[in-house]
Amino acid sequence: MNEAVNQLVVDLELIRRLDKNGPRYTSYPTADRFIEAFNAESYSQWLTKREIGGIARPLSLYIHIPFCNTLCFYCACNKVITKDRSKSAEYVRYLIKEMAMQAKLLGPGQVVEQLHFGGGTPTFLSDEEIREVMAAIGQHFKLIDDGEYSIEIDPRKVSDETIALLGQAGFNRISVGVQDFDDDVQKAVNRIQSEEETLRVINASRANGFKSVSIDLIYGLPKQTLEGFGKTLDRVIATNPDRLSIYNYAHMPTIFKPQRRINESELPEPQVKLDILSMAVNKLTGAGYVYIGMDHFAKPEDELAVAQRQGRLHRNFQGYSTHSDCDLVALGVSAIGKVGPTYSQNYRELVDYYDALDRDELPIMRGLELNADDLVRRAIIQALMCHFEISKESFNIAYLIDFDQYFATEMNELEEYAKEGLLELSSQWITVTPKGRMLIRNICMVFDKYLRTRTEHARYSKVI
Repeated sequence: MNEAVNQLVVDLELIRRLDKNGPRYTSYPTADRFIEAFNAESYSQWLTKREIGGIARPLSLYIHIPFCNTLCFYCACNKVITKDRSKSAEYVRYLIKEMAMQAKLLGPGQVVEQLHFGGGTPTFLSDEEIREVMAAIGQHFKLIDDGEYSIEIDPRKVSDETIALLGQAGFNRISVGVQDFDDDVQKAVNRIQSEEETLRVINASRANGFKSVSIDLIYGLPKQTLEGFGKTLDRVIATNPDRLSIYNYAHMPTIFKPQRRINESELPEPQVKLDILSMAVNKLTGAGYVYIGMDHFAKPEDELAVAQRQGRLHRNFQGYSTHSDCDLVALGVSAIGKVGPTYSQNYRELVDYYDALDRDELPIMRGLELNADDLVRRAIIQALMCHFEISKESFNIAYLIDFDQYFATEMNELEEYAKEGLLELSSQWITVTPKGRMLIRNICMVFDKYLRTRTEHARYSKVI
């Protein structure tokens, strides 16, 4: 992998002109393409094929904990807002039942290389409930010693004792939500979080053996300014995180009801958002962070940056990952998994999730079995998102196609991006240039066969 992959050029005029709606490509096809005809029976059959066919791979486990006790107005996650702690006890019982059902179909001795608790707020669970879930995972699966075990943390809702418990339970990566330290911004989005409590959680995680700290920020929130977000970045960089994610706030109140509480007149102008993005890139790269892709930055010695340099980087529903060969088994309400050439998603509502498990059925709401065309396009989008280049010959060999002929329409569209300076095209390679990397979603969209009409774009957020 060329070291130039880490270079990045922010061309604000180009971004402004080419910015449009598009998917984030944590999967291809995207989750909105899943169908209800793919159900629990379909999924079970693939788990059986996985074992009997001798194609069993290591597993990645995703555990979704949906509960939060306060509502952040910007949030687009699947969550349940409640202060009733008894709800988590009930949820854990069902979660463990689903885990046992999945494990029975998977067969004994399944190796887990990656574990992620997401939400919601995973630490809404009590310490005893965390122990209970981890004990169940240990009972049904085999976690390797040097695996990647991560959890999302809301610093406002977790004690030092819980951080110590997480370290003892085997977690070694922590993702800390910050969004913005500016007081006015925090009030506008209903997330009041001091720098002191954030630092406390970061320091506690390092003291308890966590090998990686990641911080999440959002640009484009109400009342954000270039100066204010610059101060947040300086304070965040001073905490020396291993990874940072800087997400674009997508204001879509017709889809995400909590966002209706945001005063649209307080949102920064598009030019201000672009200026904030440019400043963030300059500050982070100036501080030595490597641009991984999309919204992600990491220290050069971080496993993500190393994997990118070595051509091993992967992307899944949790973002960038170093575990490309894993099947993803997802547990909990709304969770999305990937097994072989299939995707599956659990019911989004607790009542439906519980009802299915009460009937002793896996709570699969919908899914998709990918066809040959989906698989080659998925591989192309993966390669572009992770490595910013693809070898046509490798796809010719792996998928028995003539790349230029099979993707004749797409290659014509890429020629236009090449004229804009986003790409370099040759007979053997498609290479994204440093100034094309911020618009990688645009480039990937060319290979998305489901985005051939203007109306299809409307369901997605802006690329930048």
